[in-house]
Amino acid sequence: MKIAILSRNRHLYSTRRLIEAARLRGHSVRVIDVLRCYINIRPGQPEIWYRGRKLGHFDAVIPRIGASVTFYGTAVLRQFEMMGVYSLNESVAITRARDKLRALQLLSRKGIGMPRTGFAHSPDDTQSLIGLVGGAPMVIKLVEGTQGQGVVLAETNQAAESVIDAFRGLDAYFLVQNFVAEAGGRDLRCFVVGDKVVASIQRTARPGEFRANLHRGGRAEAIKITPQEREMALRAARIIGLNVAGVDLLRTSQGPMVLEVNASPGLEGVETACDIDVAGRIVDFIERSARPGHTRTKGRG
Repeated sequence: MKIAILSRNRHLYSTRRLIEAARLRGHSVRVIDVLRCYINIRPGQPEIWYRGRKLGHFDAVIPRIGASVTFYGTAVLRQFEMMGVYSLNESVAITRARDKLRALQLLSRKGIGMPRTGFAHSPDDTQSLIGLVGGAPMVIKLVEGTQGQGVVLAETNQAAESVIDAFRGLDAYFLVQNFVAEAGGRDLRCFVVGDKVVASIQRTARPGEFRANLHRGGRAEAIKITPQEREMALRAARIIGLNVAGVDLLRTSQGPMVLEVNASPGLEGVETACDIDVAGRIVDFIERSARPGHTRTKGRG
């Protein structure tokens, strides 16, 4: 198959591993910087141009679209979909996952457990909003933040008010959530590929930090998850519509809770901790799911 990887940096660990895994299985791979693409929207003849030349046909595309370029990246990915190219994660699912508010609304509608969450706009509602999630300590996070950026722990109501006022002053959209102290600075990253959790790790925050993200200095170790955690991770990915996802869970006395569903989960932490060829599992899934030369006849919105 001819596979395109949408990535702005071919030297990133995840991109490099996907290239290796695909070529090892005999596929042709091209890395495409999504910001160097431009699209020709023609009735019945959609095209993508790249660095001055029209792109040829691909059988599948693997989107590794950074959060900062979600709008443009998913527009280009939609064009691939309009051209009948199989997308590992479709554009609409990526936009759902990137909007934390929308993702949580979709998950809550299906009864997925999660921390108590609030969202508001008017400054007059600050006290009521804080009360909605049980007061401090509480977590305040930007709706479109990533890798732990834009996530603040407010240990008092006064601190929460200050952070909320600051975010509102920036005209930023944000969520407030009750802080699950019993998690102890740990969370689970379940790596979903298709209908399986192919690997799972426990991430532990470094001392003095509540965010367990590896980009924030957290450490990762392989862990065995429970059947309930496995099923919740799979359900969360299905609800958002992702074939490949990193589903972050908290272990609590009320059962597992979903923190986030990531549409472009990094491979380095999970492959290193679990010694599992996750990139290979992803390419295997594409081989089962994409049909070379197949063109969709139904348009996508």
